[in-house]
Amino acid sequence: MPLLKDMPFSIHFIHSVQKTPVLENLVAKADGSGFELISTKYQSFGVGLPFMESEGEFREEGNYYIFDHMSRWFPKLSLRTGVGTELTVQAEGREYRLYEQFPPGTKIDLFVAPFYKRFFFGTEVGE
Repeated sequence: MPLLKDMPFSIHFIHSVQKTPVLENLVAKADGSGFELISTKYQSFGVGLPFMESEGEFREEGNYYIFDHMSRWFPKLSLRTGVGTELTVQAEGREYRLYEQFPPGTKIDLFVAPFYKRFFFGTEVGE
């Protein structure tokens, strides 16, 4: 999708071990540097979920734990569909239910690239 300015988006999934919902809020950087993880919201502590004070501002809100102001940087994001994980990306008012579009175990790489490049099933076209 076109990225003319820094674009917030979120990734939703069911944690594969804890079996509880996780929401990650990120920003895709228009300068091409990648992605910034802004905050995470989850229901239970588990593998891969933030818990250290140095990672951001932690608080409890109802049944959720929330980490704000995380400022973690990633040049690209590698996601993988899984059985029961319901991997979903929301951006620009649209919802992409990746778990419905790809079989379990499919690796999905997200990255910021010049708009003149097009990608079709992971194959770059138009270089």
